[in-house]
Amino acid sequence: MTPRTGHIGLNVTDLDRSLAFYRDVLGFGVIGEGKEEERRYAFLGSLSGDGRPVLTLWQQAQGSYDNTRAGLHHLALEVDSVEQVREYETALRAYGVEFAYEGVVAHREGSASGGIFFHDPDGTRLEIYTPSGVEEAPAPSASAPTCGFF
Repeated sequence: MTPRTGHIGLNVTDLDRSLAFYRDVLGFGVIGEGKEEERRYAFLGSLSGDGRPVLTLWQQAQGSYDNTRAGLHHLALEVDSVEQVREYETALRAYGVEFAYEGVVAHREGSASGGIFFHDPDGTRLEIYTPSGVEEAPAPSASAPTCGFF
C-alpha cells in the first residue's frame, strides 16, 4: 500500500497576504485558522468537500522561497479542462501575477497535458494544469518536462 498525500504545508512570510492569494484568487476555502500571534496558520480546502485540509499556510518563514535548497520543488494543482486553466490565468493576471511561460503550455512536446506556471506571493512555484486538451500548445523545452525547470 502506498500512502496518499494528506495535505501540503507551506511556510509563508505574511499569512494575510498569502491567504488573500490562495483564497481570493485560487478559490480555496478557509476551513480552520490559528490567530495566536506567534502561531498563525490557515487550513485551506474545499468548503463544498469533506472539510479536510488540502493546503496549510504557516506564518513562520523569514524569507522568500529558495529554489536552490532541498525541499518543495513546486505545487501542482489539477483542474478538469483547459478552459478552467485559462480562467485561472485570467484571474491571476488581474491579480498581477507574473508567469514563467506565456499562456498555456504543454508538459512536453506532443503532450495532451499542460497548464500555466507562476509563483505565489512568497515565490513558491505553482502550476495549474489539466491532464488533457493541451495537444496544440507549445512546449517550452523539447528535452525536459516543463514543470521541472521554471
